[in-house]
Amino acid sequence: MTSPSPWWQPQVHADRRPLLMTRNRIQAALRAHFAEQDFVEVEAACLQVSPGNEAHLSAFVTEAIQPDGGREKLYLHTSPEFACKKLLAAGEPKILSIAKVFRNRERGPLHHPEFTMVEWYRVGETYEALMRDCADLLALAARTAGVTRLVYRGRESDPFAEFERLTVAEAFLRYADIDLLATLSRDGQTDRDRLAAAVSSRGLRVASDDTWADLYSRILVGLVEPHLGDGCPTILCEYPVSEAALARPSPYDPRVAERFELYACGVELANAFGELTNPAEQRRRFEAEMDEKARVYGERYPIDEDFLDALAIMPEASGIALGFDRLVMLATGAPRIDDVLWTPVAKGQAS
Repeated sequence: MTSPSPWWQPQVHADRRPLLMTRNRIQAALRAHFAEQDFVEVEAACLQVSPGNEAHLSAFVTEAIQPDGGREKLYLHTSPEFACKKLLAAGEPKILSIAKVFRNRERGPLHHPEFTMVEWYRVGETYEALMRDCADLLALAARTAGVTRLVYRGRESDPFAEFERLTVAEAFLRYADIDLLATLSRDGQTDRDRLAAAVSSRGLRVASDDTWADLYSRILVGLVEPHLGDGCPTILCEYPVSEAALARPSPYDPRVAERFELYACGVELANAFGELTNPAEQRRRFEAEMDEKARVYGERYPIDEDFLDALAIMPEASGIALGFDRLVMLATGAPRIDDVLWTPVAKGQAS
């Protein structure tokens, strides 16, 4: 099989250049949009003592060598989140980060090991404000690209339409006919056997070592996500508290958390939290995630103790991470993330 021509070949670059120039225009418009709202743009260090503590995220690891020969393991961040929240603790009320982030084990039409994450945080505001931000940004990207529809592989979403808002429980009922809330207790515990029975009754595979989280993810990815963001963007909200990550529990239902994800054309674009500010609870979650990582992958990442110290004085806030490259893909109709990256990482070309 003939390999595709490298991106630096003049004809290949000429074909890609219109997409890349649209990328530049969208990024400039996004920066101007946040500047008009008095956001401060910040830069987070890429090297961190912890890359994040999500079980299924894999990081790039390196080693810092001190002048005296001492060695310290460091990681390329998978998100600027920890650094940004330290800045919230320091007193910044509204911040924007447009950062290169790095995730290992990720390569495909929607994934690239190095990509651009747009994160922004609002102190003293709920995640409802972030939903409005998302509506503004999708419309902004479409206008800047000169399109009326976001497109991905034949699927369309109207960025100017009112967003669909759907809870995770509602989505499970609608698309999988599963009562997810019936598998959650008010103290945050999950009922693995009850969910397994529901999954089996739908004719889906259940392995003896599947956890509740395994089954939940299988249904979400296989049966729910393909339906999201068709016709109009979808806000999928109120995630089970066991899947809260760094989000606080809902004040209205302790079984769910103030977390939402944004979808368009079946593609996940953003992940948002009403931010948890309880360091003890955050430590418990990190440790549980690293226990799961050790079970599945045989490794764990350190906890950033400095981050937990900052969390103790961080004010109430909401924050969101948006995959900028994916937004550009949908605004330009590009089928692969590599098409909208100026210099994509070559596959298998290292010597």
